[in-house]
Amino acid sequence: MGRRLKFLQKLAFWGQDHRYKALERDEIETLIDDQRELKAIEREKTVTALPPQEACKCSKEDLARAFHVDLDNGLSEMAVAQRRLVHGWNEFVTDNAEPVWKKYLDQFRNPLILLLLGSAVVSVLTKEYEDAISIALAVLIVVTVGFIQEYRSEKSLEELTKLVPPECNCLRDGKLQHMLARDLVPGDIVSLSIGDRIPADIRLTEVTDLLVDESSFTGEGEPCSKTDSPLVGSGDLSTLSNVVFMGTLVQCGKGQGVVIGTGEQSQFGEVFKMMQAEETPKTPLQKSMDKLGKQLTIFSFGIIGLLMLVGWMQGKPLLSMFTIGVSLAVAAIPEGLPIVVMVTLVLGVLRMAKKRVIVKKLPIVETLGCCNVICSDKTGTLTANEMTATHLVTSDGFHAEVSGIGYSGEGTVCLLPSKEVITGFSNVSVGKLVEAGCIANNAVIRKNTVMGQPTEGALMALAMKMNLGGAKDSYTRRKEIPFSSEQKWMAVRCSPKNEDQEDIYFMKGAFEEVVHHCSMYNNGGIPLPLTPQQKSYWLQEEKRMGSLGLRVLALASGPELQRLTFLGLVGIIDPPRAGVKEAVQVLSESGVSVKMVTGDALETALAIGRTIGLCHEKQRAMSGEEVEGMEQDALAARVRQVSIFFRTSPKHKVKIIKALQESGAIVAMTGDGVNDSVALKSADIGIAMGQAGTDVSKEAANMILVDDDFSTIMSAVEEGKGIFYNIKNFVRFQLSTSIAALSLITLSTVCNLPSPLNAMQILWVNIIMDGPPAQSLGVEPVDRDALRRPPRSMRDTILNRGLILKVLMSAAVIIGGTLFIFWREIPENGTSTPRTTTMAFTCFVFFDLFNALSCRSQTKLIFEIGFFRNRMFLYSVLGSLLGQLAVIYAPPLQKVFQTENLTALDLLLLTGLASSVFVLSELLKLCEKFFSGARTTQMPGEAV
Repeated sequence: MGRRLKFLQKLAFWGQDHRYKALERDEIETLIDDQRELKAIEREKTVTALPPQEACKCSKEDLARAFHVDLDNGLSEMAVAQRRLVHGWNEFVTDNAEPVWKKYLDQFRNPLILLLLGSAVVSVLTKEYEDAISIALAVLIVVTVGFIQEYRSEKSLEELTKLVPPECNCLRDGKLQHMLARDLVPGDIVSLSIGDRIPADIRLTEVTDLLVDESSFTGEGEPCSKTDSPLVGSGDLSTLSNVVFMGTLVQCGKGQGVVIGTGEQSQFGEVFKMMQAEETPKTPLQKSMDKLGKQLTIFSFGIIGLLMLVGWMQGKPLLSMFTIGVSLAVAAIPEGLPIVVMVTLVLGVLRMAKKRVIVKKLPIVETLGCCNVICSDKTGTLTANEMTATHLVTSDGFHAEVSGIGYSGEGTVCLLPSKEVITGFSNVSVGKLVEAGCIANNAVIRKNTVMGQPTEGALMALAMKMNLGGAKDSYTRRKEIPFSSEQKWMAVRCSPKNEDQEDIYFMKGAFEEVVHHCSMYNNGGIPLPLTPQQKSYWLQEEKRMGSLGLRVLALASGPELQRLTFLGLVGIIDPPRAGVKEAVQVLSESGVSVKMVTGDALETALAIGRTIGLCHEKQRAMSGEEVEGMEQDALAARVRQVSIFFRTSPKHKVKIIKALQESGAIVAMTGDGVNDSVALKSADIGIAMGQAGTDVSKEAANMILVDDDFSTIMSAVEEGKGIFYNIKNFVRFQLSTSIAALSLITLSTVCNLPSPLNAMQILWVNIIMDGPPAQSLGVEPVDRDALRRPPRSMRDTILNRGLILKVLMSAAVIIGGTLFIFWREIPENGTSTPRTTTMAFTCFVFFDLFNALSCRSQTKLIFEIGFFRNRMFLYSVLGSLLGQLAVIYAPPLQKVFQTENLTALDLLLLTGLASSVFVLSELLKLCEKFFSGARTTQMPGEAV
């Protein structure tokens, strides 16, 4: 800054002769740097996206020039910032150009609302100004409630789209960085590997056996082989072998290339614009709710038309009957049903996200409650994907077990059977065995993460548990003979740093191979000659450990490769994740069968299966070969009796899922690899791993476990069941209120009585019915016993016989109670007074609130679910109660609703009477509990 200030001062005039002072060297450099920077900024602004048909013809040098990028170092942060100003973020912005006020006005397009407004206009023309104002206010309230519901639903859906942001590896300033795909700009250098989703349109510059699945783009089922050489001509997009497109998936190999198009400038930009025109398909539950709503609408209109006709024939004012009829239509037609279903599903998905479960498609939330079979991959899902040493056998016969999972170094090594904890060289034989595993090792553990082979990481973690993690530092490595699949061992030659000794070899590998290089065995630190009997004994030990599912490594050390001293065996396994055993048990108790589908050997699969409780009773294991050799029908008949499938390939997994589905099961499948993607797509619910999962598996799945934790599936199933029950509770409340309101007006009209409720009061009931109390039933916390209930059938409808009976019972009590109050308060001359309608109106509203309380659960008493579990419900009921009191006692509202003040005794009478619907519902639940309990106690006797 100082140099630039001096430079500016030199440019100023000095004296009257207007002479300039000569610039110094550093000031000239500043001027040149500034000019270069300005030119660079201008140059960055001229960089444009390149169409694939042109980019495919360019050589690497042409690409580098076109995008002003160094192919070895990538773009600088300055270049990225300038390009982003021109090209924006690499994402598709949903065109929600419709302003909020327009969305609000759209609510008035509802035919029923227009009818009410028409009624208000007629009231103005007949100089009934108070009625007109009342109707207008009611319409505003109804419209506002509807708008808030829809707006809330849209906002919740927007939140869902932010849960799974795509990522990529990008070269910038010479460093390979892991970043969000939205940060890319044209000219960025992107590195691709197996399982990646391609983040933008890219012209490839380096390729190694690269195969890309372009089915999502071109519709071709076969993956396309890619090259990095320029093409002579440009044909159809599917023929451009040196260009990869946004949204496609790397199936094999790796590559690197230059971003030629981002966001809407990519080829998928056109597809996205078309996609925006398409509406999101409705879930099966929403479709059934729409169907139910239409049926109720037709029924309601029929009844309302009949009411108006009968009222007109009885000589009642046509305008009055018209207003009441339209108000009743607004109240009786459950237009809130589809919205509540959507909001309940979305809120359930967001709750799952807090539990680290991401649901990509809303219908899956419903399906979760029906799931009765979970097929799980073993590695990384049921197990921790962290190899851990668990058993040691030394060459002189000591046995030890190791506690602690993973690479943290936490845990102990205990001698058996004494359980004595050993560290360092307190037991020379164990110490030498562990030391050899640490030195013949290339893995490094940093921050509880292994850098290198997981098996070697297990040996390093074992050394850390013995306080021998620094054993490597005592030696200088001179030579390494790497592991190969042919020789099945690796060895290192080291020289001790602090002692003047000859070099020592340390070897690890398969027992049969390592023992060939041994002539001695270690016995308490003293080498003794190795005999055939001892070899036979250790071979038996190796087989015994292998039968437990352990991967067995033999270790040896000595001065020469053919004169090594055998040290012992280490058993390593990928242990089950914490909480998996408990999750399997709870799922099994609730009727969900868990099956392990793995590529591992039988012994390893059985070992994990036994640990987590999958191997029980008559459940069998079946190999991939057996699966392949069976006909689909025969497999469908047997597959339910198998709990472990071993040595399976991707095609076996798909065949297993199809067989389970044929047998009538709703199947969830978990997986993390590219090879799992077909099975994930075939299953009713595909579940991918968030951390270990490839982009291919996440793309194919409907659900993602963020922490790769199997036990979170339990939470998802629980949520899926809970959501269905919450929607049932809401439907019960809405229908009982609708039927009660409709029947009340019908009976009074048919019996030639005055209407118990006026138009404004009916609209107020509608606000309570579709408003906060009803909405809060949709967010009732999941019942703690929901998970223990068996999965529901996909054919189960919300409106079953039991629910219809409960709806009719509640409606009958509400109608009877309200008519009793109306009959009790009506004067002898039979005309309706403000007190009569106020008492009937308040009675109906109180009945509604008590009915909502009883609808919180279909089976549990209020004392079991707790008064305060659903805070939103309490606030909603309290708000509705205060609103009702305001309608009764506030003078401005008294004019609108035609009400008058009630005494404390009146309110006590109404509260006592209205609580009968709640008391009756609770007694019904008690009876159901008693009879279901009696049935379960009789069943064992009947079986005998």
